[in-house]
Amino acid sequence: MHYSAIKAGNMERKVRFFNIGSKKNIYFGALFTEIGLIPLNFLQTFVSLMAQFKRIEVINTFYASKMIPVFYHGDLDTCKNVVDACYKGGVRVFEFTNRGDFAHEIFGQLIKYVQSNYSDLILGVGSVIDAGTASLYMQLGANFVVSPILVEEMAKVCNRRKVLWAPGCGSLSEISKAEELGAEIVKIFPGSAVGGPAFAKAIKGPSPWTSIMPTGGVSPTEQNLKAWFDAGVSAVGMGSKLLPKELIAQKDFEAITQKVRQALEIIKKVTS
Repeated sequence: MHYSAIKAGNMERKVRFFNIGSKKNIYFGALFTEIGLIPLNFLQTFVSLMAQFKRIEVINTFYASKMIPVFYHGDLDTCKNVVDACYKGGVRVFEFTNRGDFAHEIFGQLIKYVQSNYSDLILGVGSVIDAGTASLYMQLGANFVVSPILVEEMAKVCNRRKVLWAPGCGSLSEISKAEELGAEIVKIFPGSAVGGPAFAKAIKGPSPWTSIMPTGGVSPTEQNLKAWFDAGVSAVGMGSKLLPKELIAQKDFEAITQKVRQALEIIKKVTS
């Protein structure tokens, strides 16, 4: 244990660090201050926690890949296996959704796994609905942040770190506001509920510069994917239709690889 002084403005507070190991000069343990206990076991150096890809690299990969798997599971090994299967199938952008208890802890381990094994795979986070959660995931290394809603504060924190932000929009007014806030691409969610491909086509009329990514109502069939891309979307997000729960439960990850590969082949066909 040692003491250290932390300054905040004109105030200085002496705090106690209980050091139970260190890495790159960042202590792991607990920090006791006058305002309470702050756990430090999740801290790492800023260098290792920065996004590994520049915002322009991320959006260009969105455009090139045209498909982003969307997935969450509370078991880390399952997440790793799904990422492995998707990568083998040709995926280079993957969205981990913030949908379960302690999801950020799973993400923190998963992104280390991805960085160690797949240098060209861009891992980001989805289902984020506030600026605080966006900041948490960026601190863990998220390369992009996707939200089902439009929150101006999220734009500010993501833009400050130059991390791609894709807000959820359901009208042309929301899309215009998102672009005013710096969004390179917008998510329409749920895609089927807001009008499906017809909605995307209608948006592209008065706003041809808009990049749209529907999630919800997208399935890995030629008919469905052709309808979306003919309507002018830039990419699609797919969850359970691409990564069925049954295959996950059966641990049939080879079948997932095949579904992913087939979906990408269909997209290549309908966009050629």
